[in-house]
Amino acid sequence: MVVVEVNGYTIEPGANLTQANLREANLRGADLREAYLVMADLREANLREANLRGADLREANLRRADLSDADLEKAGLIRANLREAALFDANLKRADLVMADLREANLHRADLSKALLGGANLRGTDLTQADLSGANLSGANLTGANLREARLFGAHLYRARLSDANLREAHLSGADLSGADLETADLRGANLTWAILERANLRRAKLEEADLSGADLEGANLKGARADKGTTWPRWYKKKAAGVIIN
Repeated sequence: MVVVEVNGYTIEPGANLTQANLREANLRGADLREAYLVMADLREANLREANLRGADLREANLRRADLSDADLEKAGLIRANLREAALFDANLKRADLVMADLREANLHRADLSKALLGGANLRGTDLTQADLSGANLSGANLTGANLREARLFGAHLYRARLSDANLREAHLSGADLSGADLETADLRGANLTWAILERANLRRAKLEEADLSGADLEGANLKGARADKGTTWPRWYKKKAAGVIIN
């Protein structure tokens, strides 16, 4: 166990750091398992490789904090401010990020499988190659987010905002995208087999080389969406009648 003294605070498992000011603190290697960090000020803190598994970080301010390679499995981050934070390769499996602010955060290759992200703000966030399998992103704002090659197998994206999002070669097999806004989204080469796209907005989306076989497109708006000969459609789907432009 690593015990760290920072700004007069003892950083150790079980530490109560409510409203503690740890801005720009160097906590590399600190073991913060199950720490109570509700509303803590951790702006620009160095938490690289920190063990925050199961930590309570509700409403904590982690703006621009470096959490690269940190272990945040099952951490409670409800309404936490993670705007512009670095979470490269972080473990956020089953973390509670409901209503969290993750705008422009770097979550490249992060493990967010089964994470709770309902209503979270992920606008402009880098989620390249991130694992979001089974994650709940219902109502989340992913406008302009980079989800290229992200794994979203069976993810819940009901009424999520994904306009202008980069979903090139993303894995969305079995994902629930009913009512989602995918206007102008880039879905080239994406795997959407058996995805639920009922009532989804796919106006002007890029669907070249995408696989939509078995997908539920009932009531979906595909007017102006672009596809090509490499796009695979559900059997009997009348793409031209739906207003799809075939390149």
